[in-house]
Amino acid sequence: MFTSSTRFLTLAAMAVAVASVGGYALADTPTPAGPVLTPVTKWQAEHPRRTQVNSRLNTQNKRIQAEVKDGQIGKKQAAALHTEDHQIRTEERDMASQNNTHITTQEQKTLNQQENAVSGQIGK
Repeated sequence: MFTSSTRFLTLAAMAVAVASVGGYALADTPTPAGPVLTPVTKWQAEHPRRTQVNSRLNTQNKRIQAEVKDGQIGKKQAAALHTEDHQIRTEERDMASQNNTHITTQEQKTLNQQENAVSGQIGK
């Protein structure tokens, strides 16, 4: 038979388990892969590793636009660079969707290596 303290601890553990899941909301529309977890808190939406990767992508976008404006690269080359950046951003979102809105350190490293390759093409 359960004692009062055992019941209390069991209920407390259940409450913690439910609260840990409560940080995410299920999307209204299921995707083919199942329901999507969307960030609820500001920290989840602006995870430091995701913020760093997306900040680099935004900076590269500005560099591409500036070089088109200065005539250093053509619109065709700029479009190709934007396409590569878009693929990296899509991959970042896919990675985050598989890990409760976060990316791992290894995923961040992989994305940064891809960004380095694109960055090297800007201004050539």
